[in-house]
Amino acid sequence: MTENTGNGAGKGIKTREVKHDIKALDKAAEMAKSMKQAVVRTKDQIQNLTDDGQITPEEYAEDRMRYAAEDTASEVGHQTKKEARKAKNKIEDKVQRHHEKKQQEKLEKKVQEARKSTRQAGKAEETARKTSVKQREFGVKQHEARVRAVHQKKQTVKTTDASRKAIRQTAKSTGKAAPKTVNSTVKATRRTVKTAEQTSRAAIKTTKAAAKTAEKAAKASEKAAKAAAAAAKKAAIAAYKAAVVVAKAIASAVKGIIAAVKGLIAMIAAGGWMAVVAILIICLVGLLVGSIFGIFFSGEDTGSDKTMRTVVQEINTDYQSEIDSIKSSNTYDEVEMSGSTAVWREVLAVYAVKTNNDPENPQEVASIDDNKIQILKDIFWEMNDISSRTETKTVTKVIETDDGRGNVVEETVEETQTILYINVTHKTADEMAAQYGFNDEEKQQMAELLDEKNRSLWAQVLYGIRAGDSDIVEVALSQVGQVGGQPYWSWYGFDNRVAWCACFVSWCANECGYIEDGIIPKYAGCVNGVQWFRDRDQWIDGNEEPVPGMIIFFDWDDPNGDNGPQDGLSDHTGIVIRVEDGIVYTVEGNSSDSCRQKQYSVGYYEILGYGAPAY
Repeated sequence: MTENTGNGAGKGIKTREVKHDIKALDKAAEMAKSMKQAVVRTKDQIQNLTDDGQITPEEYAEDRMRYAAEDTASEVGHQTKKEARKAKNKIEDKVQRHHEKKQQEKLEKKVQEARKSTRQAGKAEETARKTSVKQREFGVKQHEARVRAVHQKKQTVKTTDASRKAIRQTAKSTGKAAPKTVNSTVKATRRTVKTAEQTSRAAIKTTKAAAKTAEKAAKASEKAAKAAAAAAKKAAIAAYKAAVVVAKAIASAVKGIIAAVKGLIAMIAAGGWMAVVAILIICLVGLLVGSIFGIFFSGEDTGSDKTMRTVVQEINTDYQSEIDSIKSSNTYDEVEMSGSTAVWREVLAVYAVKTNNDPENPQEVASIDDNKIQILKDIFWEMNDISSRTETKTVTKVIETDDGRGNVVEETVEETQTILYINVTHKTADEMAAQYGFNDEEKQQMAELLDEKNRSLWAQVLYGIRAGDSDIVEVALSQVGQVGGQPYWSWYGFDNRVAWCACFVSWCANECGYIEDGIIPKYAGCVNGVQWFRDRDQWIDGNEEPVPGMIIFFDWDDPNGDNGPQDGLSDHTGIVIRVEDGIVYTVEGNSSDSCRQKQYSVGYYEILGYGAPAY
């Protein structure tokens, strides 16, 4: 079978023409056969009619019936063959169309592949053309560069030759024109050089003498400067110590400064310029102690019974007593606490500005006395408020019991419970500035105190933490009584309340600078905190005895509660403050939604382990 692969693919197939010829031949054969049968029948009829015996009606009827039957059989056979041929032709047409379709699809696929190959070849050709152009351009540039280099070299040679010729010509002319002048010039030059040498030797001698004198003077000045610097350092240290010691009252500070000034008058009279520097340092320290910045000296132990740190702890105790009083005066089944107290830095900043700028009775804030303690307490309670209420409601509980045969029986019961709600609200430093009517200068002073650069100074005042200390305990203890955890989870970056025990530990570490130094991680999930210490081989098992400053992690055994049974994963964290007589004492955030001191026996089964920071 042949096919035309042009645009009319499939139309030139000759099989169909052959098939039409076969149909024509079949039809002609059928017609010939029918005619033959008709002639035979006619011949029979004529034979019957010409028979001597004549045809009887019965014979005629028989002949008609026989011929009719033959005609019918012949027609049925013809029709059957005709239908069979039609069916066969349909099948052959269908097969032919399917074959033609497949051939067409193959042809189209080959055409597409050819087009794709052509496109790819075109792209490759274009890339090769661009590369060739770039290579030609690069070759042209190289050729131009070589031409320029050769040209420059020729120019340089020409210039050099011309210069040489000019030099030779000048030398020749000069040599012929003035040999006598040259000789006389040489003699004069020699005399000048000799005079210059004599003058130079004299100058060198004078310079050496001056240098020796200057060196002696410099050594004397250096010695005097060192002595003056040492004296200044001692004076400054003494002044600072004196200022701290007399920080109990501004009057005592002034007396100390006056005494220091009198002690230096003799030095001034003797011409000791360092005495003036010492006086300036003392005055500056005195001014600093007497200003709002004196609050940063309030944590120093000046020999009195109290420092700012002890006063803050005392006020925290009063706050916790107020919470306990509310609980003891109410009957309840559960307690739900919310809110938080003001941040202590803000409380002390408001106290320093208000006390130091009081128009009726301005006072320094470097020292502590009963009057100032009362002022601080009043400000604390103006910034913090505690409210409470009780609410009774019916709750549905499922109680599980044993039926005595080892089967658990669940029973749903309704219980009436009384819930005590305790809410703590606080005002910010800005709100207190508005309440006290601070002017712009006083607001600026408060902003300076609360600047982030002073965080380490606040840590020293509030917690006694100095650079190099490894004790986070004081920071944690200062937070006992905080409710709701807002200062901790908001500092961490959360917009809403979360389980904040890990945020509390991270906050305490940050107050000491331990997060920045990589000593303790910033973590909000207890599991992450455990992994951090384990990755650094700073982990000890819960059966061992810890030391203060370690981070404690718990795995609660709470099969029916939110934490589930013990699974080796931490559920809670806190800070170890001390270990005595086999008891581990801790401070933990989010313990009944507050900061609390807790205690456990060493090796308590719910203690997962301890993180051991490399302080």
